[in-house]
Amino acid sequence: MTTSTRNVDNFAVKYVLSATAAAVAETATYPLDLTKTRLQIQGELSSGLAASTGHVYRGMFRTAVGVAREEGFFHLWQGLTPAVVRHLLYSGVRMGVYEQLRERFLRSKVDGSCALWKRILGAAVSGAIGQLVASPTDLVKVRMQTEGRTQLAKRLKNPNHVVRLQKPHYIIGDVFKREGLVGLWRGWIPNCQRAAIVNLGELATYDSAKQTILCNTALRDGPLVHSMSSICAGLVAAVLGTPADVIKTRVMNQPSDSRGRPLWYRGSVDCLMKSVKHEGFMALYKGFIPTWARMAPWSFTFWITYEQIRRLSGVSSF
Repeated sequence: MTTSTRNVDNFAVKYVLSATAAAVAETATYPLDLTKTRLQIQGELSSGLAASTGHVYRGMFRTAVGVAREEGFFHLWQGLTPAVVRHLLYSGVRMGVYEQLRERFLRSKVDGSCALWKRILGAAVSGAIGQLVASPTDLVKVRMQTEGRTQLAKRLKNPNHVVRLQKPHYIIGDVFKREGLVGLWRGWIPNCQRAAIVNLGELATYDSAKQTILCNTALRDGPLVHSMSSICAGLVAAVLGTPADVIKTRVMNQPSDSRGRPLWYRGSVDCLMKSVKHEGFMALYKGFIPTWARMAPWSFTFWITYEQIRRLSGVSSF
């Protein structure tokens, strides 16, 4: 490693680069995330909302078309601001922490290799830490994603109702007023659980797939290897993360009473049991297709962008 590379190959620089790549990927694929969220909350205890509106979405494409037609095309990006802010925190922290753990504690002192179980452990820990930091922004994002559906129900009940979608700072203020500072971390346990699972699926898979390809083929470390590794990472992350994502979304989206106590679910386990009891096991995979359809291009966009801007910045390859 050259002196110039070593000078920029540090946590701060990698934080900025990973956050930038995540912001690009999030903006490009965000409509798929909103579509996934709308599908996940259908059929839950708030199903009366669907009955009152008469709108039940079926499938990813129809959901996206329905949102664009009933709420407006740009509402497919409703909640983008907190989503990008989340990744400025989440992706920056998780990527930086993972590399620090891998390089300092998990690599073998003999040959410099890193066992799969160590990659899994490092990815899960870094994902949970990153999500704990960014959890309030995730809560705001989920509230904004479902706000359009709530406003549509009010307008159908009262044609004179004026639709006013809440801005992030209004949502933060409302949650703080009702539930206090701790309310901004509502759902942080399923949130961190989901992040740990998705992160171990994505980071550990990408890292392992990339090293496997480089060690067992004649391919060089470049866009083709990055693309192949990112496709593997997106699929594994979607399979592992969808159930946790459904539970996280439902826990964070539920209303609370005047004292800030949740009305529907006591926690992630309670939400899991009720969802399976009332809707069956496959309720945990509601939104899997849009989740995978989003994770695949998200993972592809993120890793290609991240690896390239690392190279352009003089930072060693991931």
